Amino acid sequence: MSHPATALAPESLAASTSAPGPEHILQIGFGFWASKTLLSAVEMEVFTELAKHPENLQELTGRLGLHPRSARDFLDALVALGFLERHEGIYSNTPATDQYLDKKKPSYIGGVMEMCNHRSYGQWNHLTEGLRTGLPQNELKGGGAPVFETLYADPARLKGFLKAMTGVSHGANLAIAEKFPWAKYRTVVDAGSAQGDLLVQVALRNHHLLGIGFDLAEVGPIFEEYVEDNALSSRVQFQAGSFFTDPLPRADVIMMGHILHDWNLDEKRMLIEKAYDALPEGGALLVYDAIIDDDRSKNAFGLMMSLHMMIETHGGFDYTGADCIGWMKQAGFREARVEHLAGPDSMVVGVK
Repeated sequence: MSHPATALAPESLAASTSAPGPEHILQIGFGFWASKTLLSAVEMEVFTELAKHPENLQELTGRLGLHPRSARDFLDALVALGFLERHEGIYSNTPATDQYLDKKKPSYIGGVMEMCNHRSYGQWNHLTEGLRTGLPQNELKGGGAPVFETLYADPARLKGFLKAMTGVSHGANLAIAEKFPWAKYRTVVDAGSAQGDLLVQVALRNHHLLGIGFDLAEVGPIFEEYVEDNALSSRVQFQAGSFFTDPLPRADVIMMGHILHDWNLDEKRMLIEKAYDALPEGGALLVYDAIIDDDRSKNAFGLMMSLHMMIETHGGFDYTGADCIGWMKQAGFREARVEHLAGPDSMVVGVK
């Protein structure tokens, strides 16, 4: 089968040097090729295997259980995509894949890749239907239970999900630990704490802080294990509860990381109001997500994350910094600002 680009005859390309080329269209249209190549490599633990030591084609083919027909193309595609290096026939990880895609390292972020491979990749095949119906395209589509209810019912699956969330959030968590003016505050609550990485990173870099992770009871053992592994049990505690039915614990700072976008507008406003009620005068609410730029034209990841919320939830959506500042002001916060963190993530900080 010929490549679509070959349908353009050379003479048509030469006809006008000012005519736009199709390269960007083709790159995005065929983007799923590169995505699935990476996701399959993570699934087969290519990078974990090569973290042990570099290997040649024959050795790596055998260890990974690849069929000889496509093994070389697959591995060389990973080289061309920038995920592997090859020198004199020996394959090795790049510095980035060695650090972030080796399952044996604590810096592993492949959990979110695994989740994309097993859940999101197939669900996004139904994006068109979701765009036309406005309905979720996950388990809810077949009458299944909501995604969070399903996850929280299975301890092993829940732990994997929370670990994946740590991987995707870690860079922003480090930025919050360093950028926010923590010296002004003594206590902090992470509402919807998941595994606890946000609170852990903040506490590791700010030794005066005392913190509470607030989440459903099922998260407790996973949170406490992670906190203990980071030697923070004396300063960071877990409190079970639901931010829908219970008041938030009182603290100088309340954080919500990758939480607000899961919910509809009324629920977003309710959570912000609950945070306002739990804060003292001068206290701060720190919300972060893949905040969409106010012009809604630059943060493509944030916009597509909002589409993902449509696929996964009944009412969730991502939002601009101006949107969130408006909700905070409506709740009573006297000032609010947006600050970039890392990658597509930014935080919105409201001061009571």
